[in-house]
Amino acid sequence: MSKKKLSSQQGRELLDILKARFEKNMSRHKGIDWSKVEAKLEDKPEKLWSLNEMEMTGGEPDVVGHDKKTGEYTFYDCAAESPKGRRSICYDAEALESRKEHKPADSAVNMAADMGVELLTEEEYRELQQLGKFDLKTSSWVQTPADIRKLGGALFCDRRYNTVFLYHNGAESYYAARGFRGALRV
Repeated sequence: MSKKKLSSQQGRELLDILKARFEKNMSRHKGIDWSKVEAKLEDKPEKLWSLNEMEMTGGEPDVVGHDKKTGEYTFYDCAAESPKGRRSICYDAEALESRKEHKPADSAVNMAADMGVELLTEEEYRELQQLGKFDLKTSSWVQTPADIRKLGGALFCDRRYNTVFLYHNGAESYYAARGFRGALRV
């Protein structure tokens, strides 16, 4: 079995989990037919593997959109708080390297790449917040523009006081309550 492919049983179990979440949260994906999403996933085992990685780290991925031009479905991590299995990490590999002591286990950018997903952009994070209330106690790293990153900073978001906030921090910082949310297009 290839590293980035689930067994048929694992794939079936994950599809059952995703279908149940899809049916429970119909407001996130009005007008989208699960059978079409499932057919796409069955056609792309590497995407199913990435969704499993999102699930295993606590992301609770769900369908949040459909691009009619490309035919792609978009999944975001929809866990109420930043995924538990992806917290206490700095922003990227450069930030991780810069830490001389008390290094976190990994970085958000590296973990996302290993999982085959992308960090949400600020815009995607704000779209997600239209579908529910997320990160009321945690925060999530978001994609950071190169000019900010070049100066040592990185961006993260959360929701407080019924408002979505965008903040900055040194990219090498990490906190027990900060992780990242992923996006996957299938």
